[in-house]
Amino acid sequence: MVSNGIKPNEASITAVARLAAANGDGDYAFDLVKNVGAYNELPRLRTYDPALFCFCEKLEADKAYEVEEHMGSMGVGLERGEIAALLKVSLESRNEKRVYGYLQKLRKMVRCVRGETAKVIEHWFAVFEGSGVELDVDLLVSVDIDDDETERFAESVAGLAMEREVKANFSEFQNWLEEHANYEAIVDGANIGLYQQNFAEGGFSTSQLDAVVKDLYNQSGKKWPLIIMHNKRLRALLQNPSTRELIQEWIEKDVLYTTPQGSNDDWYWLYAAVKLRCLLVTNDEMRDHIFELLGSDFFIKWKERHQVRYTFVKGKLELQMPPLFSVVIQESENGSWHVPVAGNGNDSPQSWLCVSRPRACDALEEDSCMEGTKDSNDICCNSKFLSFGRPESLTSCKNKLQSQASFQESDNKITALTCKRKERSPSPSYLHVPCDQRHQ
Repeated sequence: MVSNGIKPNEASITAVARLAAANGDGDYAFDLVKNVGAYNELPRLRTYDPALFCFCEKLEADKAYEVEEHMGSMGVGLERGEIAALLKVSLESRNEKRVYGYLQKLRKMVRCVRGETAKVIEHWFAVFEGSGVELDVDLLVSVDIDDDETERFAESVAGLAMEREVKANFSEFQNWLEEHANYEAIVDGANIGLYQQNFAEGGFSTSQLDAVVKDLYNQSGKKWPLIIMHNKRLRALLQNPSTRELIQEWIEKDVLYTTPQGSNDDWYWLYAAVKLRCLLVTNDEMRDHIFELLGSDFFIKWKERHQVRYTFVKGKLELQMPPLFSVVIQESENGSWHVPVAGNGNDSPQSWLCVSRPRACDALEEDSCMEGTKDSNDICCNSKFLSFGRPESLTSCKNKLQSQASFQESDNKITALTCKRKERSPSPSYLHVPCDQRHQ
């Protein structure tokens, strides 16, 4: 191509690099990337991948690290697949510092790992020297966005809202919220009032909405939540003699804020929940295009910690509070790792891989631990299923994980295996917890 006077672009360079890597020539693939600047082209992640994966597959760890360093110098970041490959080659080369470095990168980047990566992590703790110590399930914590991220999130929501709403109306709401900032829960009035009302006699159910409001009031130490609802709905409710008194009571107690004509109340309840750092009661999955503008990973983390779902079973309200801990990769202070593992064919977490040393079994009931083997070189690898607990009240969902009572054991789902380890290695144990076994 070059000899014929044709200038290669990034795509053609990547194609040649892939051919070189397929032939096992990672060095040539990497040289192509390093020289891409000579053609006034900028490398992308896909440009580096052939060389990086080739070196990792051939267990040429130092060369793989060199590719990573070059990527950093060019402002190209690693993603899940690249980190997994570097983690594996670091394990095979027994580079402990690199292994834990890539575990930290995974922890910051992804919520859960895929099965192949989980096996690599498990293999590291089983065969080589690991730094995980006693497993304590009580150390799983909730992971929320921090104060700076919360402020940026609120500003982002407000900025997008003002582009789509009448600016004066939304600014008025912001000012009102500054003066009424003591709410602990925001309620999506329309979502609750119209829940399961798609039948002939169905309509806006103030009884459902009132049940949610009173439940939140009782659970929060007698603090009223804030209902956000469109003003066209308010007019209809005030005209109805059967609902007028309740609505007027809400207005007098500052329980209700109505959004103006032509507005989208989604922006109002979302902004209020983010700005006041409180809970949001809605079954809205928030998948509309307006929510896509906020960024998926960031938004998902916030939703997990703040969204309260609900259901009515035979007319009885059940609030489903956020889980006591976040389903994300966690490293506890004592060095144990808790890694959510995705199911086959999707990225949704299905189970936990928890790695620690054998004395972690002491923290569990005696019958949950595998009987010791006669060979002192064997390690105990227990797979045990535990169900996730949920907080019992609005107040408790704000606290950290409090006790082992938050986990309910399913003794009929225990499986076990044994494997060999080297003399020098401490013996880790493994705990797999299905993510879908939650106590509702």
